[in-house]
Amino acid sequence: MNTPLIESRPSVMMGKPVVAGTRITVESLLERLAAGENIEQLLDAHPRLTRQGVLAAIDFAAQALRADVVYPLAAAAPTPDRPDKVTA
Repeated sequence: MNTPLIESRPSVMMGKPVVAGTRITVESLLERLAAGENIEQLLDAHPRLTRQGVLAAIDFAAQALRADVVYPLAAAAPTPDRPDKVTA
């Protein structure tokens, strides 16, 4: 995962991967995109951020998830006494 636009240094954001030259974490970009913001909104909110930086963050996350690690997810199912409540 050698993405030049993404870097990780212990002195910046506790070593979390960030867009190079910023303190904007890959994690925060993904969270904001998942919450419904689009790339243009991210760029407007962060003048030093570039479209290439956002795309590099998405690519970095995709590469990280390609690692040979299994992330078990519990099947969500309604509880017998609360069919409207889902447990994980």
